[in-house]
Amino acid sequence: MIDQQSAARFAAEWITCWNKQDLDTLMAHYTDDFSIQTPYALKIYPDCGGIISGKSNVRRYWQTALSKLPNLHFELLEVLTGVNSISIYYHNTDSGKNAVENLFFNGDGMVDEVIVMYN
Repeated sequence: MIDQQSAARFAAEWITCWNKQDLDTLMAHYTDDFSIQTPYALKIYPDCGGIISGKSNVRRYWQTALSKLPNLHFELLEVLTGVNSISIYYHNTDSGKNAVENLFFNGDGMVDEVIVMYN
């Protein structure tokens, strides 16, 4: 089980990385074979089915997305904990939308799966 203090610390760093567009620090939390499921991926890669797998592929996707969103800024709203997962609920001030990023951790404390939902 992930405790609230660890989840809050992770979420704060995660938000900071996105706001600084610091992919190097952000990517250090993910396994080499992690996957992300997100509706936004369909806008960039329409044939991906909303799922991108592999650290290098996700990095390329995030770099492309960030190049289209130079004013990206997230505000943390809440962090929820699960057994081996956390949900980061945040507001994107650039788009005006809220999102939930569900991150699932492996036994080594690395993120190996992500599911994102938007309002």
